[in-house]
Amino acid sequence: MLILALESSAKPASVAVCSDGELLGQYFQNSGLTHSRTLPAMAESLLKNLELNASELSLVAVSRGPGSFTGVRIGVSAAKGLAWGLDKPVCGVSTLEAMAYQTPEPGLLICPIMDARRGQVYNALFEWNNGKLARLCNDRAISLDDLAAGLKNYDAPCLLIGDGATIGYEHLTEVGINCRIAPDLMRWQTAYGVALAAANAEQIPAIELEPSYLRPSQAERLFSG
Repeated sequence: MLILALESSAKPASVAVCSDGELLGQYFQNSGLTHSRTLPAMAESLLKNLELNASELSLVAVSRGPGSFTGVRIGVSAAKGLAWGLDKPVCGVSTLEAMAYQTPEPGLLICPIMDARRGQVYNALFEWNNGKLARLCNDRAISLDDLAAGLKNYDAPCLLIGDGATIGYEHLTEVGINCRIAPDLMRWQTAYGVALAAANAEQIPAIELEPSYLRPSQAERLFSG
């Protein structure tokens, strides 16, 4: 299965192509440039350099959240547009789960952390068992205090990944949680992780793909009620 994967849920943007789990190529950019400008150009260039025609793709995969409202919306819209135009299925995966897929570290509690602002982080917990990723809780928006309290129920040390790993590490170590930050190549959200997660997830028609924000946007909060 040939997968084109997109990731734009945070500051980095990336595009990857995988064939039956093998990474053929990936473009990654952490410059802060607008994802609507970088994502389509990276996808087009990557396919061209791999000498692949978009019609050869089996699936378009995308990180559908949580994350930046704007970034998630851009990624989901790009994936839907590509899949619709190519008449291909899509797969939207959890940003947090995609990160966990790129950190196959048995014996550790995989703890993705993304800065959700307003005193919260986006988080879920995972672990690797016999080469398979197991989810331990749903994606959630949670305070670092509540996250720390929950982590005390686990014996395994934590591996922190995601753009909020640093703020998570500072808080968690202060309250005695045994944790460490993953190396940079494993820590950031990447399209490669999206492709790995999509290989084990449901494929749907492009029209059914929706983002997962976990919280209402700022505009929705301001104008609700």
